[in-house]
Amino acid sequence: MSGGSIRKIDFLLDEIGEEVWATRHLTGRPALAGRVMDALREVPRHEFVPDELQYCAYANHPLPIGYGQTISQPYIVALMTDLIQPRPDDVVLEIGTGSGYQAAILAKLVKQVYSMEIIAELAAEARAKLQRMGYDNIEVGAGDGRSGWPQHAPYDAILVAAAATGVPPALIEQLKPGGTLVIPIGEQHAAQDLLVVSKSSSGRIEERRVLPVAFVPLTRPTRSR
Repeated sequence: MSGGSIRKIDFLLDEIGEEVWATRHLTGRPALAGRVMDALREVPRHEFVPDELQYCAYANHPLPIGYGQTISQPYIVALMTDLIQPRPDDVVLEIGTGSGYQAAILAKLVKQVYSMEIIAELAAEARAKLQRMGYDNIEVGAGDGRSGWPQHAPYDAILVAAAATGVPPALIEQLKPGGTLVIPIGEQHAAQDLLVVSKSSSGRIEERRVLPVAFVPLTRPTRSR
């Protein structure tokens, strides 16, 4: 990366750290894990942003990526990543690939990432980009994220980058005992909350609402007429 990009990333990380501190009363996290912050430093966000928005690629806010979708605010990407407590040997499922940025962050932290995207064009673009950038531990699939990706289950953690009206049962089923699911819950253009779902070793489910968020909806496949 160029010196200018490195300076922008450093400034962005400082902003993320400040926002983490400011929301600690909601999240219970006064700071994020060093591994998570290092991953954000290493992944070039400008590679996942449209050409016409390169000037604000390292701004701490979401950006449109086409097809009515967005690349999430870096603070939210960092927080959601930290909330699943990623470990080097983990296998993680992401729902909502988008441009591939969140998957790239996860790939720096875990053994394998499976990422599902409902918009086939976005899935193809993200797959090609991630392969070109050398991310060989990410597999991108096109399909309905509500159904998860049962072929590779169970998962140590599941991260959903789109808002659902409720937690899809298939995702709970595909989560390993001891695993964590992070998902935005709520309607589009209405109140949404980031929800952390924990599955105990005995299979007991516990939920905790973390903080208000705003995500695009977890959409269903378009039916042909």
